[in-house]
Amino acid sequence: MAPTRSNEDWTWDRKKCEPYNMEQAEQAGHQDWDGRAAEAKPGHAQPRNACSIEGKGAPSDNRAAIPYYVLSETPCPYLKGRFERKLLAEVSGPCGPQRYDLLTRAGFRRSHRFAYRPACHECEACIPVRVPVTTFKPSKSLKRIVARNRDLAVIERPPMATQEHFALFKAYLKNRHGDGEMAIMNGEDYRSMIEESDLETYIVEFRRPDRALVAALLMDWLPNGSSAVYSYFSAAEQARSLGIYMVLWLLEATKARGLPHVYLGYWIKESRKMAYKTRFRPIEALGRDGWSIMSDAEATPELECERSWLRS
Repeated sequence: MAPTRSNEDWTWDRKKCEPYNMEQAEQAGHQDWDGRAAEAKPGHAQPRNACSIEGKGAPSDNRAAIPYYVLSETPCPYLKGRFERKLLAEVSGPCGPQRYDLLTRAGFRRSHRFAYRPACHECEACIPVRVPVTTFKPSKSLKRIVARNRDLAVIERPPMATQEHFALFKAYLKNRHGDGEMAIMNGEDYRSMIEESDLETYIVEFRRPDRALVAALLMDWLPNGSSAVYSYFSAAEQARSLGIYMVLWLLEATKARGLPHVYLGYWIKESRKMAYKTRFRPIEALGRDGWSIMSDAEATPELECERSWLRS
């Protein structure tokens, strides 16, 4: 769920990006494409039909109308010894919501005003996953987590950064991701992460009866569901399993809106930090043939090897 860079790395003028031909990439396969082109420049012209994404059937009919860029390789934050490369598309301005809806269904995530997905050399470990809300069946342990948090007040607010939110965010990073790239984020970086969006974005607060903020969820509402962008919570409330609870809340809120999916970002089989996502069953994964339900054989091994960590 987490973006892995500060806001500075997502600007056009840092000479890290190059234009990316989506049709060429799909013909050769995303992971094998290594074309080089001129550097991207600020103010890159948009195709005339870049917003025309609702006309013809499948999303893939119109993906080529969106300008894409690819970042330089950097060390992978999830798999030691590997390098990541991200494909970017801007989702700002009047076209932003339409583009992001389309790109989300194609496995993209959002950070600030950009949608991104992995385009790594010789690695396809990052698998986009989503939960179909109408068929989701919470396990007994998940139901216990809901019961444990019934005292919390949940408030959806516009995406505005506050000192209270930032203090909880920094404490969360120190406790859970102290060695990660996000640990160096300052108040301005945090404000950018929360507020730079042209979509229907909210920061959802979870508060105890004494009004203390114990968790927060940055999320987007889409025509085809919701997307959990980033969440953080108090280490002092470990017994509540707040990370899991926020996903359960989002599943229920999405169902109440009559929307079909909750997008949870990427799942990596070898990543301990992402093992929790396979607790939400059924869960769908995006592969070369489209979205399909992950089998128990695909998802269960992570649960087995991380059982002590996942126990609620």
